[in-house]
Amino acid sequence: MNTHLSTTSTKILSRAELAAEVARRQQAGERGVFTNGCFDLLHLGHVRYLQEARALGDFLVLGLNSDESVRALKGPTRPLVPENERAELLSALACIDYVTIFEEPTASNLIESLHPSIYVKGGDYAGTVRGIDPERLPEAKVVFAYGGEVRLISYLPGYSTTELIQKIQSLNTTKL
Repeated sequence: MNTHLSTTSTKILSRAELAAEVARRQQAGERGVFTNGCFDLLHLGHVRYLQEARALGDFLVLGLNSDESVRALKGPTRPLVPENERAELLSALACIDYVTIFEEPTASNLIESLHPSIYVKGGDYAGTVRGIDPERLPEAKVVFAYGGEVRLISYLPGYSTTELIQKIQSLNTTKL
């Protein structure tokens, strides 16, 4: 049996399993950090963001947008990588302790069931209410309602899935 594969698959949990695990760990005094996103094509910006998020607490939970929710957010040609493959890739990262896939357009319901100590998003969600743009980050209202903390991590310029896709598409128009 491949031990590495079994290790990564044990990090991928259902919402109910994850809620019990987060509650158990936070009741033991640990600070849970939660973030979410599509993570369609893993790149350096993602890795640095996730490492920085993990450093804020004792364990990191990643809410992964389902294929259907990625299509709703990014358009009919996305995701490029199916949700189960994205989940397995992300669970292989040492900085991620748990991964769960969610169907909703936002992670608000998932956050409501987990109550992480800290919710993290990229700095591109900055705004005017407590430094957060509530229109672009509706999850913040849920976190503030139960007394959690919202942290924004600086965006790493030049590293985004959209930019990566554009680079790949430009290869079709240039001669190698």
